[in-house]
Amino acid sequence: MKFGHFDDLNREYVIETPKTPYPWINYLGSEAFFGLISNTAGGYNFYKDARLRRITRYRYNNVPIDMGGRYFYINDNGTVWNPGWSPVKTELDAYECRHGMGYTIIKGKKNDLSAEVTFFVPNGYDGEVQQVVLKNEGASAKTFKFFSFAEWCLWDAQDDCTNFQRNFSTGRVEVDGSVIYHKTEYRDRRNHYAFYSVNDAIDGYDTDRDAFIGLYNGFNNPEAVLAGKATNSFADGWSPIASHYKEITLAAGESKTLIFILGYVEMPVDQKFEADGKTINKVKAKAMIEKFDTPEKVAEGLSDLKASWDKLLGILNVTTPDDKVDRMVNIWNQYQCMVTFNLSRSASYFESGIGRGMGFRDSNQDILGFVHQIPDRAKERIIDIASTQFPDGGCYHQYQPLT
Repeated sequence: MKFGHFDDLNREYVIETPKTPYPWINYLGSEAFFGLISNTAGGYNFYKDARLRRITRYRYNNVPIDMGGRYFYINDNGTVWNPGWSPVKTELDAYECRHGMGYTIIKGKKNDLSAEVTFFVPNGYDGEVQQVVLKNEGASAKTFKFFSFAEWCLWDAQDDCTNFQRNFSTGRVEVDGSVIYHKTEYRDRRNHYAFYSVNDAIDGYDTDRDAFIGLYNGFNNPEAVLAGKATNSFADGWSPIASHYKEITLAAGESKTLIFILGYVEMPVDQKFEADGKTINKVKAKAMIEKFDTPEKVAEGLSDLKASWDKLLGILNVTTPDDKVDRMVNIWNQYQCMVTFNLSRSASYFESGIGRGMGFRDSNQDILGFVHQIPDRAKERIIDIASTQFPDGGCYHQYQPLT
């Protein structure tokens, strides 16, 4: 069975069915903020360290596979579906996923309503941009309910999935307009928070997972989505989430663009709060949101990302009698080497990002694959690795980036 094809002109792999033999993932980000995303929008995000700064939850060894991610739900007059097919798994009229160089585009269509979602981490940016383009391709007006969904991890991914008796009381959120803030432990012991925003007014929200999904429901049938309305729940402990709700009406042929940003912010200790001493300082978050609050800004950010990859992949180019060899050497091997350098295999769908960290030997070996592209970063990595050595020449077998 054929599952997709290579688009060499755009440097993309095009997946033509959501039912791949295993979730086929892409990596977003190449500096500090990273995301793993599957062809059905599963995966998770983290800042620098997949264990100590995990931003969104992901459940390994789950049944069914690949549960948890950045999901968008559409309730179109009782028909509930996702642009990426999962987790509702309603059969779509059309589906396509394009994994590119640092970005992924997922397209879905059901009952004359199409949704195209572009995911990427812009250069020099501590967040993931998610642009959703909804279009009514039918002959009459269409009104539907639209929901976003992300589940917060309580920062330390290992503690998050083991220390339940403590974690059920630590989750904290703040809602300001169309922005949901994840401020767990911010008052007590942290100077960082995360946020999930949308560039439009919303009709409701949910921040408590049990209120949104229901105690006896799952990602495939959240109660709020089935009901067609958010509950405006406010998480105090338990499992905090971020879900925006909006009712949308599109005339025949009309389209609407929504821009979501999942971001990470660090604040100086003496600037953590506003004057009241309780409200988190949102100056940096607002600046991040403003940077990509229009389709034009998003297009510019994506173009800049593609240009940076054009430059990296233009350093080494080979021509052989076999176009498959050319594709492998000129595009995908180099891309894979850069991903491996960034994460040293520490975060994938087979490595949880919790126990392995950056391997001393492996990270040294990884440098060989990309030193011709970014020698300055290779030098930085060598210095980082050397700093973990002992005076007698020994070293840690592996280390977490933020330790």
